[in-house]
Amino acid sequence: MGVDVSENRSALLSQRAAVILLLGALTALGAGVLTCVNGGTLASATLVGGAAFGAGVTFFHTVID
Repeated sequence: MGVDVSENRSALLSQRAAVILLLGALTALGAGVLTCVNGGTLASATLVGGAAFGAGVTFFHTVID
């Protein structure tokens, strides 16, 4: 019933990598927005978002199999 994508070598990213990076970006966006709303500067929100992205990608890489 499913589509066989095992021989698809033309893709830039695998589906797993795309999901992990998307979840990392959403984590970074959420952390940055919450920092700004809480009274932080744009620079601090960017730094917090960057750190959250790294932590989120590492976390989701270990969780998603």
